[in-house]
Amino acid sequence: MAESLPPPPLSPRRWPAWLLIGLGWTVARWPLWLQRAAGPALGWLMLHLLRSRRRVAATNLALCFPELSDAERARLLRDNFRALGLGAFEFLRAWWGRLPAPSECEISGLEHLDAAREGGRGVILVSAHFTTLEICMRLLCQRIPLAGMYRPHEEPAMEWAVKRGRLRHAVAMFSRDELRPALRHLKQGGLLWFAPDQETRRGDSVFVPFFGRPAWSLTSTHQLARLSGAAVLPLFHERLPDGRYRIQVLPRLEGFPGTDATVDTARVMAALEGLVRRCPTQYLWLHQRFKRQPDGSKRRYG
Repeated sequence: MAESLPPPPLSPRRWPAWLLIGLGWTVARWPLWLQRAAGPALGWLMLHLLRSRRRVAATNLALCFPELSDAERARLLRDNFRALGLGAFEFLRAWWGRLPAPSECEISGLEHLDAAREGGRGVILVSAHFTTLEICMRLLCQRIPLAGMYRPHEEPAMEWAVKRGRLRHAVAMFSRDELRPALRHLKQGGLLWFAPDQETRRGDSVFVPFFGRPAWSLTSTHQLARLSGAAVLPLFHERLPDGRYRIQVLPRLEGFPGTDATVDTARVMAALEGLVRRCPTQYLWLHQRFKRQPDGSKRRYG
């Protein structure tokens, strides 16, 4: 049974947000050819107007790909913002628009998921914050009954509208504070999508390597698997050059969870790094992933 929502917040204070949501709803229904034509243009604008975010992305690329030349990283940065522009339209379409035709999505590796679910076991699908995150999760929900964990929006109207859009296809959406319901879902044999690749102020975290750099990383995957008995499988998704999508469920992490949260978190981050290296142009490099340092200092992204 799908999760229900409370009534929407409609006080006058929320009207500006609802106007933006209405605009997003309209854009989500643009013809697909128009969205795909406007996406690269939006990415170009973002690259030139969002200077602080451009610096964050450029810093992350320099930290993670020191072997590349300046020209190669500059090209990667431009391609990344192009993917961001396309992803912005895909986010809106996933929340409030129509799905691409089934022929536009390749899904493989479901046999790994079936094997992991034997005996009624729950499964955690761990992925990274790619620009295709929302559209590919919605496409995957057409094939499997999937729930997700997410960070709520601070604006109540946006939170309500986006969650409602996600619940059109997901069986449930749990905020990162709702661990008990998420655990109950897993113990009942449910499937849960989770992207633990970003630094957050909440939750138990440890420093583990990510692209050879210490990164403050959530131990939540270890905790959820330990408390629920769920299997953990990496999940990869990408936008193909012809505009179609590819989703791949990879084999489960054997012997997971172990007894050491740091070791397990390092395994998860290594798996996610492998996914990002497969398609670095579509990863969300705008996040200040290496801001917190092991000596207590903060890396400057400016």
